[in-house]
Amino acid sequence: MRSQHQRLAALRTSLEASGLDGLLVTALPNIRYLTGFSGSSALLVVTPSEAVFLTDFRYATQAPEEVGDAAHVVIDGSSLWKRLWEILPELEVESLAFESAHMTHADTQRLFDAAKGGGKWEWRPSVNLVETLREQKDQSEIDAITAAVSVAEIALERTIAQVEVGQTELEIAGILECELRAAGSESHPFEVIVASGPRSALPHARASERIIRPDEFLLIDFGAVVRGYCSDITRTFAVASASPEMQEIHDIVREANASASGGVRAGMRGRDADALARGYIQRRGWGEAFGHSLGHGIGLEVHEAPRLAKTADAPLPQGAVVTIEPGIYRPGWGGVRIEDDVLLTREGPQVLTAFSRDLMVIG
Repeated sequence: MRSQHQRLAALRTSLEASGLDGLLVTALPNIRYLTGFSGSSALLVVTPSEAVFLTDFRYATQAPEEVGDAAHVVIDGSSLWKRLWEILPELEVESLAFESAHMTHADTQRLFDAAKGGGKWEWRPSVNLVETLREQKDQSEIDAITAAVSVAEIALERTIAQVEVGQTELEIAGILECELRAAGSESHPFEVIVASGPRSALPHARASERIIRPDEFLLIDFGAVVRGYCSDITRTFAVASASPEMQEIHDIVREANASASGGVRAGMRGRDADALARGYIQRRGWGEAFGHSLGHGIGLEVHEAPRLAKTADAPLPQGAVVTIEPGIYRPGWGGVRIEDDVLLTREGPQVLTAFSRDLMVIG
């Protein structure tokens, strides 16, 4: 298990390789990864010898407890940015990076305006310095994700036992959200997707007032959060009964899921992992009905690196936790997606989700 100190040390190695004197971290998931802080307002400056953490009065007690000695904690009651300009000259840095993918234009302008106003440091945009470190999970992170998977599966089991014909998608989403909390989820990593009938052909449908009916699909895509780490699961059910056509489409997606979950390996390119499922669906004649990528990394965010997609050339690192989520979507008829969370170990893939992938008839 990597400590906050070890994560900061790894970041410093990356900074040195990039010829940078330091990094201003503004993305809250990256700040949490490096310091343990779980609040909603913070800045972090990391240099070769120091780490300075800034937050406001609301976290005067929480921040020292969570950050500990990983960084010097500064509490400011007025403006974190103003305090940052006061601290930077003391750090004796010249070339600082900022997280260009996460900063607004207004905040980026603050940096350059401060430099023009007499600051002796040069600001340089950076991308994925911390995110690259986050791809490979340590044991504490794997344990948290595994727990989030368990919480999600308990909530799903309890929810489908309450599903009845005549309920709306929103009602089912409400039941699931309640059961997630009851099972121990700290929050919802994304808006719960509950889509029935023809709406199940919408990959990211929002729950609606539509009433679920017999002989149609009910697609549920959701996750849980434990100790800040996410799970992401999708299952597609049949309401009351399943036609042979529904069973056939579901079987194709299930086999595509099994092929990718069993075949994905650390070191494999993201595009080759994607092809494991996409190739099977294409051979069965439904290639055009699978329009999104196979999956993505999960961790402190529900969508993070690495990517498993047709255009992803980067190798998948050992220790990454990724989703495997093939689907077939037929507009006007319905759709099926089956999504699992998979840990890439040295020995091969370890599927963390255990919930049945068979077409279950509910309601």
